[in-house]
Amino acid sequence: MSLLRCLNKKSFELKIENFPFSIFHFQLSIFHFQFSIFNLLFVDVILPLPLDGLFTYSVPAALEGAVRPFVRAKVPFGLTKTHTALIVRVHDVPPQSDITVKDIISVLDDNEVLLPEQYKLWEWISSYYMSPLGDIMKAALPQGLKKEGTYRARTETYVNVSFGDKGMPDTDDAVERCLHAAIDSLQRSPKQQEVFLKFLEVSGWENGAQEKEITREELINAAHCTTAIIKALVDRGALRLYDKEVGRLNNAGMPHPKNIKPLSIAQQEALDKLAENTSLPIGRERGITLLHGVTSSGKTEIYIQLIQQAIDRGEQVMYLLPEIALTVQITQRLQHVFGNRLGIYHSKYSDAERVEIWQKQLSDSPYDVILGARSAVFLPYKRLGLVIIDEEHETSFKQQDPSPRYHARSVAMMMARWCGAAVVLGTATPSAESYYNALSGKYRLVTLTKRYKDLQLPNIQVVDVKDLRHRKIMRGMLSPQLKEAVAEALQNGEQVILFQNRRGFSPVVECHQCGWTPRCPNCDVSLTYHKMMGALTCHYCGHTYRMPAACPDCKNTDLRDRGAGTEKIEDIIAETFPSARIARMDLDTTHTRNAYERIIAEFSAGKTNLLIGTQMVTKGLDFDNVSVVGILSADTMLNQPDFRAYEHAFMMMTQVAGRAGRKGRRGTVILQTTHPGLPVVKQIVSNDYKGFFRSLMEERQMFHYPPFTRLIDIYLKHKDDNTVNTAAIELGGRLRPFFGERLLGPDKPSVARVKALCIRKIVLKIEPQLSITQVRQSIRQAVAGLMQDQRYKSLMISFDVDPL
Repeated sequence: MSLLRCLNKKSFELKIENFPFSIFHFQLSIFHFQFSIFNLLFVDVILPLPLDGLFTYSVPAALEGAVRPFVRAKVPFGLTKTHTALIVRVHDVPPQSDITVKDIISVLDDNEVLLPEQYKLWEWISSYYMSPLGDIMKAALPQGLKKEGTYRARTETYVNVSFGDKGMPDTDDAVERCLHAAIDSLQRSPKQQEVFLKFLEVSGWENGAQEKEITREELINAAHCTTAIIKALVDRGALRLYDKEVGRLNNAGMPHPKNIKPLSIAQQEALDKLAENTSLPIGRERGITLLHGVTSSGKTEIYIQLIQQAIDRGEQVMYLLPEIALTVQITQRLQHVFGNRLGIYHSKYSDAERVEIWQKQLSDSPYDVILGARSAVFLPYKRLGLVIIDEEHETSFKQQDPSPRYHARSVAMMMARWCGAAVVLGTATPSAESYYNALSGKYRLVTLTKRYKDLQLPNIQVVDVKDLRHRKIMRGMLSPQLKEAVAEALQNGEQVILFQNRRGFSPVVECHQCGWTPRCPNCDVSLTYHKMMGALTCHYCGHTYRMPAACPDCKNTDLRDRGAGTEKIEDIIAETFPSARIARMDLDTTHTRNAYERIIAEFSAGKTNLLIGTQMVTKGLDFDNVSVVGILSADTMLNQPDFRAYEHAFMMMTQVAGRAGRKGRRGTVILQTTHPGLPVVKQIVSNDYKGFFRSLMEERQMFHYPPFTRLIDIYLKHKDDNTVNTAAIELGGRLRPFFGERLLGPDKPSVARVKALCIRKIVLKIEPQLSITQVRQSIRQAVAGLMQDQRYKSLMISFDVDPL
């Protein structure tokens, strides 16, 4: 019984009557008091809530033997709620006397779910990125470890042809007759018939046999249909659904080191330079190396050699990629060598899968290699020796929303430093900060200047679309040069990638008579038209609205779309090149786990020959037969109101250009722009990264931007615009004595209202020599003073350290 409960029951009260018993009662109470003082336990826990600090609970006597750091406990919170908390400290120091302490309800684990090194990393992330530990816990732990419950076997719903109660027909001819009968029965339902035919195509029904099983989600993605259409086909007896248990963890078989390919002379020289650091004993300063290799120079084969060397030393490897799409191809290459030593971890995996991988990493037989997106930095690693961050320049490594807004590259490098692991940053287009660090000696630099087998870099042709439109030579999105190159490639049996960094059908819909444009009622942005859904969607809050039949202002029915997204490009290409077998890869077509795999596998196998995509197609994908790449609108990247616009544009366009001509003859890239004379365009054409970097550094130094300063963005949000404006002005006034001219704003960001919240932004430019600890303390002091004002009790303040 705790001391507080003893006092509440007045167990020290003396009774006048029956005095001898009262003396005994008093002595017993004193004994109990001393026992409570010396045996009462408390735990400090993290709650998965956006709240600063740790929370203290008392431990009932029955649970004292079960509590330890880094196990989970069920705890009460508020009047009625309970949460799964993580215990980080067990102690006997009671909190202040005016604080009411509640008991934990139960302990949920027999063993720790977190390593001490991981918690140290959480504390660093919380401090550096100015984020509550509760947010770190929510981001790091799989959902299954943030709640009570058991994990059932994972099942997926598969689709097949229904042959009725009689079962499978006896002969191939009978099967064909049944399929044709099903197709004929759907003639009055063209959409259902279209989906049924698509099922037969993607599942490979031919000569009375099915080539492969496909899931319901795969069919929905392939046919661009809804679950209602699938249900209608099931109800009509054309299709049937069945559930099937699928394996969670990688069972790729034994490793096959013999499958490691020999390296070229240039690759071997690069490997030898990298191994000078990676092979040092753990405990020595292995450091960070930037591997700057042009596209298709064979960086992945060098990584495979480094991984094998690390495994031979008994070390674990973390291999980070910026996009889930990339894991599809890289997984196949790594499994071919490392078999079941490889684990894959990313957000498209089910929660139960991620829990099992987490638990395996804590076991005595963890994966030697983890391949994953940014969330893989949070996994437990007991003997980490090598960290590979491929495409290190990619902005996808930075978590934007929600908090914590961490950069996986920085987090992984910090973890590597504490573990004594080597870090290899690989890219064809280094980020400005990484290249600056390499040139200044903070990182080592290893370069690969030629493609594997001395293949030539693609020939980039710049097309001035402004001039072509002025001379009425070009209408729409495709220049004559691009049409000709695409037609020739398709005729020769080659493949084409078209890059348009905007999804949806059209970014703007406009009334031709009065100019009305539909805008999101919750956000300060126009709505994007998605033709396939027949709806208008806000890409900020996700709300979807019905496409109006007429203008609500003037009642005119002539509503026209302006601009083009990937969905509209798909329609244009289908009309221009009827024989093209088109695939589209963007956020709308890849919302399920298997969608990436299907699109990439079909393009790799030649089942599709023209791939349209957003920036997903720029990120390290390797296709043998791509001879033409079209960059449809370079201006959408170059004209962004961001000091990083040219850097991001150079990276994306160079990377997507690198998809052309990787295995065969020299590839061709058609770059369409209205500003062909821009220096950055010329640098992309000549693949002049060093020249681009020099000019970029001159501008950055002149205007005090990274890498010469560090940025901290402070966002204030409130439902009332006047309140957030007043708060921002006051916070700026509180910060200015600390930061002076380093403070910019407050200002309205380019999108000043999102999800019905009005926004103001303050930017701090901090010189590297300033103490980041003192900077954070000054910011928190100013914010704490502001939040004492009752007018701002509903104000939300968030921080973005090192924003991209």
